[in-house]
Amino acid sequence: MCQMMLTQFFSYLFPMYAKVPIVRADIWKYFALAFPGVNSKPVSTDGTDLSGSVSKGSSVSVPPTPRSEGEILQSANLKSFAFSDLKMATRNFRPDSVLGEGGFGSVFKGWIDEGSYTATKPGTGVVVAVKRLNQDGFQGHREWLAEVNYLGQFYHPHLVKLVGYCLEDEHRLLVYEFMPRGSLENHLFRRGSYFQPLSWNLRLKVALGAAKGLAFLHSAETKVIYRDFKTSNILLDSNYNAKLSDFGLAKDGPTGDKSHVSTRVMGTYGYAAPEYLATGHLTAKSDVYSFGVVLLEMLSGRRAVDKNRPSGQHSLVEWAKPYLGNKRKIFRVLDTRLEGQYSLDTAYKAASLAVRCLSTDPKFRPNMDEMVEELEQLQDSKETQSARRTSSGPKPRRQSAGDGKAKAAYPRPSASPLFTK
Repeated sequence: MCQMMLTQFFSYLFPMYAKVPIVRADIWKYFALAFPGVNSKPVSTDGTDLSGSVSKGSSVSVPPTPRSEGEILQSANLKSFAFSDLKMATRNFRPDSVLGEGGFGSVFKGWIDEGSYTATKPGTGVVVAVKRLNQDGFQGHREWLAEVNYLGQFYHPHLVKLVGYCLEDEHRLLVYEFMPRGSLENHLFRRGSYFQPLSWNLRLKVALGAAKGLAFLHSAETKVIYRDFKTSNILLDSNYNAKLSDFGLAKDGPTGDKSHVSTRVMGTYGYAAPEYLATGHLTAKSDVYSFGVVLLEMLSGRRAVDKNRPSGQHSLVEWAKPYLGNKRKIFRVLDTRLEGQYSLDTAYKAASLAVRCLSTDPKFRPNMDEMVEELEQLQDSKETQSARRTSSGPKPRRQSAGDGKAKAAYPRPSASPLFTK
């Protein structure tokens, strides 16, 4: 009776509640966090249980929340910051402290003491990046909690370190290690003297580092699907070591004899695997497809989706695929800014890796351990090849990042677009 009354109350407050099952599930999930004694199964206005499949004709279902918010926060090996401390660390979130902005909120530069993690004066202590959540509903909070859940458990050289969080009244913030060279997206696609193009060697280094991060997540011990692998979520430290950031859409992988996880279709247009878009079935091979897209972006210097390109070239994957399997045609895809930095054999091998990752049938895609092994072999072989090409006198080119000291802005944080079915 109590649940039926609450359902009618929600229906009155939220007209979408009676129409969209996924919204019902979100509302009940967070109501259950506040009132754990109330049954948290989403119900329709006639009392039908909707905790399984959303509808008979839909392949998308809403899996139960495996852990409560309290359990996640208690188990996370993180510093709990007071909001007042983060205000001090970021100079009261002053505009000149902003490192980036986006759908999730804003990222601010801050300073904390290395030992005590207390706020310090600007310019002293350790630099951190403080991401402040926009207070605009359940989805942002869910992504904030997912970040705490995953990055609070894991440590890996190719995952961005989460130092701590703030959960105080309506405030939701995350404190990360500072990545001085910003995002891979900035280095690949922004033009001007401030952003020099990454050299071929550095692109291979970044690809390998990102592959190692995904391989760790997909390992038998971890079993996590990243779900939002893209250039803006790959950050670079001062030595161009790649680290994965933004775990707001990450999901636990399938367990037991299950082959996939059924979930809402979320991600970023151009990177999501076709079978995931079609069915909502999420697997580690979905991440492998996204890795193939990013590898192709690194080889070509083009965005996954670019409406400013001529007709037929808006989708990078669709445009490039016919050329990637032909050793005599791949030059049409390769970034012209890399001229003279690679051998044709090495470029063809790298393109072949992208092709395998982009296979329409996920069964034919490699796993990330295989990708790490293949990229390591490429990196070992490119040293002598690159040196040989350089000594033969390539055409003059602009200085590439890695050949000198290039700066980069911090990436813009963003809430990933939702694919509605």
